[in-house]
Amino acid sequence: MCENQLTAEHLAFRDSLRAFITKSVLPHIDVWEKTQCIDREIWKQMGEMGYLGLNFPEQFGGLNLDFYYSMIFCEELSRCFSGGFAISALVIQYMSAPYLYKFGSLEIQNRYLRGVIAGELVSAVAITEPGAGSDVKNMQTTAVRDGDFFIVNGAKTFITNGYYGDFFITAVKTDPKAGSRGISLLVVDRNAQGVTARKIDKMGWHASDTAELYFDNVRVPANNLVGEEGKGFSYLMAGLQLERLTAAIHSITTAESALEYALEYVRNRSAFDKKLKDFQVLRHRIARMEADIAVQKAFVKHCCDLQNQAIYAVKECSIAKLQTSELAINVVGECLQLFGGYGFTEDYKIARLYRDVRVGTIIGGTSEIMLEIIAKMTIDEVDYRSKVKQS
Repeated sequence: MCENQLTAEHLAFRDSLRAFITKSVLPHIDVWEKTQCIDREIWKQMGEMGYLGLNFPEQFGGLNLDFYYSMIFCEELSRCFSGGFAISALVIQYMSAPYLYKFGSLEIQNRYLRGVIAGELVSAVAITEPGAGSDVKNMQTTAVRDGDFFIVNGAKTFITNGYYGDFFITAVKTDPKAGSRGISLLVVDRNAQGVTARKIDKMGWHASDTAELYFDNVRVPANNLVGEEGKGFSYLMAGLQLERLTAAIHSITTAESALEYALEYVRNRSAFDKKLKDFQVLRHRIARMEADIAVQKAFVKHCCDLQNQAIYAVKECSIAKLQTSELAINVVGECLQLFGGYGFTEDYKIARLYRDVRVGTIIGGTSEIMLEIIAKMTIDEVDYRSKVKQS
């Protein structure tokens, strides 16, 4: 497992990152949660430290490090008791910018990817639509070629970084009659004429901005096409495994940090003349959570090994995303119960985690979607790797 792969350099990176988060992030989390806006200065600071370029080449300002650095990055961000801050950072580095690096032209990489890595630009990926949801093939947003431009019309929803971000990697239909082979990716600037955004009021993830986007005859330069026209669906399918793996890392670390937080409480809280930690029923609940977390964490780290080897692990990442997101909901709920009435107040961070964790079974493909992917691979022997190559 990857624990054996971690070197002294990996551990030193964790220490330095944790120190940075303690000094530059944690003191601001409560403010960002209340204002529902992350100060853009933090992205610049993270860019200067190299944290936003861990997985990108040096020629664009990145560090070109192995995936275990990214695993550590995801873990430490997920310990901030703010799912909103963590997801904003993960969307930038692992869910949107990789499309620029893998498929974008050199012009796009220099114009957008460099800015992301430096912390000067905030990126988003715009796939989900109000009427289509997870059904990517049936999206309705269109892009019609008009000389040196595409004219984009349509709407997207649930777009993290969509309100305060600078640009979106947007899935559009350049050939509505071609099904999945008619989908392309375009870089659309947030301030382009015809682009409007409505900020969505959410149950959790308050620090992050989530938006519904509207495109009304938006003129997008043809040079903003990411990769080849009609290859967008294939690109998206190739990118979803990294998205789901980082989501799994976030979920399992959230569960782990919630349990650690609850343990601190039960060790110090007394009821009926003894510590909560000494009640057998609570001890066994905690033991069960610890066991479940340990098993899931081992599997997630196995998936990290596969990612580090550049293995396209559809089934494994789908299983990890499914299991960890559902476990996190259960663990955080159990931990909140340990706090009694105090868990229902904003005086304790467990209330925030309880709101934030619920979306885990929805983002990046719902649990139902994960189950169907696993069923197709297990029962119908579908090979998604070959499907992506053929698209």
